[in-house]
Amino acid sequence: MSEAAKGPYVADLTPDTSVTSAFLVIHKEVKQRKEGGGAYLDLVLGDRSGQIKAVMWDNVEAVADSFETDDFLKVRGSVSTYRDKPQLKLDRIRRLEEREVDLADYLPTTTADVEAMWRELEGRIASLANPHLKALLEAIFGDPEIAAQFRKAPAAKVLHHAYLGGLLEHVTSLSRLAEMAAAHYSFIDRDLLLTGVLLHDLGKIGELRYERSFSYSTPGQLLGHMVMVLRTLHQKLAGLPHFPPPLAVMVEHLIISHHGKYEFGSPKLPMFPEALLLHQLDDMDSKMQAMITQLREEAPGANREWTSYNRSLERPLLRREQYWSGAEGAAAGQAGQP
Repeated sequence: MSEAAKGPYVADLTPDTSVTSAFLVIHKEVKQRKEGGGAYLDLVLGDRSGQIKAVMWDNVEAVADSFETDDFLKVRGSVSTYRDKPQLKLDRIRRLEEREVDLADYLPTTTADVEAMWRELEGRIASLANPHLKALLEAIFGDPEIAAQFRKAPAAKVLHHAYLGGLLEHVTSLSRLAEMAAAHYSFIDRDLLLTGVLLHDLGKIGELRYERSFSYSTPGQLLGHMVMVLRTLHQKLAGLPHFPPPLAVMVEHLIISHHGKYEFGSPKLPMFPEALLLHQLDDMDSKMQAMITQLREEAPGANREWTSYNRSLERPLLRREQYWSGAEGAAAGQAGQP
């Protein structure tokens, strides 16, 4: 299917318009109407530009079993507004075969240059002075299968850098922050910190599935990305018999403590400076990316100064431009009064 045949993307949808387009089913649920009267479809549809809630009130029994999550649908309906967000009201839907779509239309992808980021990663590994850490990272990122997956994987399912190439983008950003922080704090071991940066989320390449939509793999659900990266670490360390055991333990600690708190799924708290710094930088980078994503993607209402509530950050976000322009307008109005 050509890009023109797909129809408008989620980001192009505006209220009070009709739409015929194709989307990926991110979430599907058949619900019962509160006031009675039968079932309705509650969906989340998506493409590479974003996601949108969709509902279908009529003819549900005839179509509910014709598709599942991760299927592609051709839909016809109209765009309205529900709780300050666009929503699709569907009149007709048809399941599409994979041969009818271009997968590149449906999964969000980093806008950064993947090959340039990969060269930057390789350059940092080459710059390490510690021969043991350098050999370890060369063994891991020199593995063709790991390298291919690391270039493509998202950094998370939803919370931050949740798009193809997001993991590499996150690690690139974090590496730059780590370089600056290590230069500022003279007691930091730059090589150890960068090793933690490059490895801390490596398990995401197996924890997440990203062939169509982003979800957790079965091993990812059962083990989590920290356990999965430790398995890779131990496999590569087996080929490095002269790697110092205390250094291996510190690398393991960087990985298992990077979430920073027990309630965030961290088995251990950071217990040396590089581990604490890794956690703080990782937390900052993920939160800043989550914040800027919502500010960019959630379309504001007329002169609306606040976004909707962000569950991961546990707060609404201020749109400083709207707030500032509103304050300037009020000040100008007051200045013009006699």
